Amino acid sequence: MKRNLIIGSGVLVVLLIGYFVVRGNKSGDVADIMSTVKRGKFKVEIETTGELEAKNSVKILGPQSLRNFQIWNVTIQSIVDEGTVVKKGDWIATLDRSEFQNKFTAKQIELDKANSKFNQTQLDTTLTMRQSRDELINLKYAVEETEIVLEQSKFEPPATIKQAEINLDKAKRAYTQAAENNKIKKKQNIEKMREVSAELRKVQAEFDGMTKVLQSFNIMAPEDGMVIYTKGWDGKAIKAGSQIQMWEPTVATLPDLTKMQSKTYVNEVDVRKVKVGQSVNLGLDAYPDKKLTGLVTRVANVGEQRPNSDAKVFEVSVEINGTDPTLRPSMTTSNKIIASVVDNVLYIPLECLHSQFDSITYVFKKSGLKTIKQEVTVGETNSNDAVVVDGLANDDRIFLSIPSGLEDQKIELLPQMNGKRRKKEEEITKPDLKIVAKPVSK
Repeated sequence: MKRNLIIGSGVLVVLLIGYFVVRGNKSGDVADIMSTVKRGKFKVEIETTGELEAKNSVKILGPQSLRNFQIWNVTIQSIVDEGTVVKKGDWIATLDRSEFQNKFTAKQIELDKANSKFNQTQLDTTLTMRQSRDELINLKYAVEETEIVLEQSKFEPPATIKQAEINLDKAKRAYTQAAENNKIKKKQNIEKMREVSAELRKVQAEFDGMTKVLQSFNIMAPEDGMVIYTKGWDGKAIKAGSQIQMWEPTVATLPDLTKMQSKTYVNEVDVRKVKVGQSVNLGLDAYPDKKLTGLVTRVANVGEQRPNSDAKVFEVSVEINGTDPTLRPSMTTSNKIIASVVDNVLYIPLECLHSQFDSITYVFKKSGLKTIKQEVTVGETNSNDAVVVDGLANDDRIFLSIPSGLEDQKIELLPQMNGKRRKKEEEITKPDLKIVAKPVSK
């Protein structure tokens, strides 16, 4: 008999549970999820996503003097795969030299002309000086001949002697004038040779410089390291077919992998909480089990707007503590910047908090068999939880969502806040008394 009674009671309980479950499913109700007020250490953390990069790196540069030749950008014809480990002197990339080649060919023609002019001037001056020397020698012979004639005419009539003296004087003057002209021509030819020599040296130096620039279109590694592509103005990594600008001719970088940092961006709402020197906990998408730590080393003073985003953000650099050989540039990091830590406080999930008229914050708290709408005072918050300054006690049970049918329930106000509100209401409803002066009768 007793056994049957127990079995019957059990069946009745099962049926009642089934009834309420079916009823709840029919009405679309979902079981309320609850949480517990916890006490302990509370961290104000700012969560962001970052990208690893080397703190220090060596730039691999293209030709830096192309601006001297009115060339402002160059196309990359081919480049080594990103992530390739290279040694000093290894090939990195080849740039398109077609535009520069035209200028180089023109300079080569100019050099040939300068060489030809130099040789022609040299031949001309040699011939001129030879003629001048021959003329000088002949004039010297003429002086000697007239001297002989004058000496032989001493027994001749005076007129003949006088004529011989005149001829000797003319010969000497012609020789003296030719000697002076020879000196002038020599100086002229020296200056001509100096001019064409200077022009030739100038063109030769320009040609030699362009030859070195032409060789630099094949870019070699300046140091040992791993090749990492740089990013263009649009944020995309360069590749074969991309153009590099001459005011920033960086083709790739060789990062120092012994010291890495995470470059991240913090929303303008949270940036006031971020300070240099704060600790950061980092995770890697590539290695979910690896945990890293770091420090904030830089917070940008000026915000920027990232692509596909309407919010303004500020760049923050986080230096990774220690050295890890698995870290590679461009790896995605999850960063938790610890803005502050508060000990021994009560905190609850953010989902438990609700507000009314943007002035009263409250929760739904389980109080015995009842549920009350309790006002709370909230302190610091992070991405998941909020500190409760007043209104709740440790281990109180609260709802994560609004219980069905309690949306319009009256809020249980905090005592001190209730007094302040009552006083404010009295001030608002208190009649405005004015003192009116009575006129003085005469």
